[in-house]
Amino acid sequence: MALSSLSPPLTHVASTKLYLSYSTSFSFPSIQNTYPHNNTNISPLTKKWQNNVSFFPAFFNKTKDPTPIKQELLQAIAPLDRGADATPQDQQIIDQIACRLEACNPTKEPLNSSLLNGKWELIYTTSKSILQIQRPKILRSRLNYQAINVDTLRAQNMEGGPFFNQVTADLTPLNTQKVAVKFDYFKIAGLIPIKAPGRARGELEITYLDEELRVSRGDLGNLFILKMVDPSYKVPT
Repeated sequence: MALSSLSPPLTHVASTKLYLSYSTSFSFPSIQNTYPHNNTNISPLTKKWQNNVSFFPAFFNKTKDPTPIKQELLQAIAPLDRGADATPQDQQIIDQIACRLEACNPTKEPLNSSLLNGKWELIYTTSKSILQIQRPKILRSRLNYQAINVDTLRAQNMEGGPFFNQVTADLTPLNTQKVAVKFDYFKIAGLIPIKAPGRARGELEITYLDEELRVSRGDLGNLFILKMVDPSYKVPT
């Protein structure tokens, strides 16, 4: 679920699809032939991978322990300002690491797991609307959170300053990993409620889940990576 800016309030409804919408058919273009010959505009992450990484097929690197892959993913994400500073090459690199992590997901039925409950901070996404990259940095949200309660099938997206917008939604399980999302109320500045239009819908597939990290893919093809910040948080009913 991702709450992009709501200014004007409902213009981003179709694209905010709750960090919950992800397509199951997601292609990953080859990364090896996409680097430009001129390295002056390549991010440090891309340069590091060009110099140090061998792109062998994933089956050579299979592991049941996700810990080193999680560390690699977090290290790769750290300099990218939640994805706002990521180049297309960086996005492909993050996507490939995420795929490897998804392959050793310890929670096969996340919608049946209490690990999903609580408040999550969005630390990386490919969604331009959530990152608000069309705005000057001073007007972008500095933090984005998503809370989920699997017992009540409720979700909430919360945007940090400067606007503090929120949105709540009902979840309908499609299987043990994927939910349909229907937004019900937006809150401007966290205070002023506005009923969401009927078109404010989406889907989210949870592809990796443990007690500290969640990876999801949405129906618009975006990748979302979140870390747990408050497992006791309850979504408003």
